[in-house]
Amino acid sequence: MNEDTTIRPLSSGVNQKGVRDHNERLILSVLQRYGAMPGSEIAKQTQLSAQTISVILRKLEGDGFVVKGEPVKGKVGKPSVPIGLNPNGALAFGVKIGRRSSEVFLMNLCGTVLFKAHLGYKFALPKTVFSFIRNSLKEAKLSIDEKLVAKICGIGVAAPFDLWKWGDVGGNTPLAFLSWKDISIEEEVALFSDLPVFMVNDGTSACWAEHVFGRGREFNDYAYFFVSTFIGGGLVLNQSVYEGGRGNAGALAPLRIGDRDGRTKQLLDVASIWVLEEKIAKSGHDPKALWVHPQDWTAFAPHVDEWIVAAANAIAQACVSVCAVIDFEAIVVDGHLPSDVRSKLVDAVRARLPQQDSRGLIVPQIFEGSIGSDARAIGAACSPMFKHFFLSAKSAVPD
Repeated sequence: MNEDTTIRPLSSGVNQKGVRDHNERLILSVLQRYGAMPGSEIAKQTQLSAQTISVILRKLEGDGFVVKGEPVKGKVGKPSVPIGLNPNGALAFGVKIGRRSSEVFLMNLCGTVLFKAHLGYKFALPKTVFSFIRNSLKEAKLSIDEKLVAKICGIGVAAPFDLWKWGDVGGNTPLAFLSWKDISIEEEVALFSDLPVFMVNDGTSACWAEHVFGRGREFNDYAYFFVSTFIGGGLVLNQSVYEGGRGNAGALAPLRIGDRDGRTKQLLDVASIWVLEEKIAKSGHDPKALWVHPQDWTAFAPHVDEWIVAAANAIAQACVSVCAVIDFEAIVVDGHLPSDVRSKLVDAVRARLPQQDSRGLIVPQIFEGSIGSDARAIGAACSPMFKHFFLSAKSAVPD
């Protein structure tokens, strides 16, 4: 299958006085998106003047956000000097609070994960989760140079909204889990850290990771599905992750999908991993093995294959539904899945999409995501980075 892998361009800059903050962010965003390049190429990408580029780059270099590479000799003229992001220019924590596990990552400005901690459990009990986060933050800081600790700009936290509503589907949810209803995650984290906290929905967070470091750079507008305990997702519009006014945009799990008898269910009741867990448990096996790293689901192959058929059909229906609202050029599917299972699922969605009733629609292309199980924690770490240093959208040029 031929795929266009062209990275879409960012917006242009402005040369007027008083907009340096926007232009600094634009230059950093160009370098984050395309990699190191000489000042002349930065000027071309941003449509800023050579003088403006020179002034801003000197400031960014002085502040430690960009570094000069080795000169590159051309056929004529002086050697060009590529300018790139300084990986140690800034760091951020990414925290994922999930139904089956929590994670704490420490990531640098270029997306390299410097520290990773993982905690698995049956239920996300607040006392256990916050103790894990507190200890992991301490451990992460001890694992890096003291000078880098001062570069940590914030903590991004990815968690399902209304977490207390996502307990045991069998109705055996502990009371301690339900206490999430009365807990402010930001306030709890503030008890042991003075870093700013940025909350993001877990599905949207995974979408951020794909958009910044994965396939998302290739598209202007796309819908993103992330398959985990409960399927979720995110939306990208005009090269920007769209979170919505209340941060819950792209909540794709409740989309209605139907069976051959005309009955409908929510997408999460068919295309979530908890459905596979139920099948495996009924067969007399322990579904905990689904979450062991590295992931290997070959022992459950018959159940996995059956689940893929149903999940792919449901996701194909959901693809048609989301494209009826917004004319997405692409759908990206990722998840907390072994790579071979993800590939089979995406192939199955592609095969079933033409079978859907798509009258009046332009059917999108289906693509496999590239980040995988780490997407939510990586995306969470993106939140502080983008709040402080990058443009989060193809921004309009200020007047």
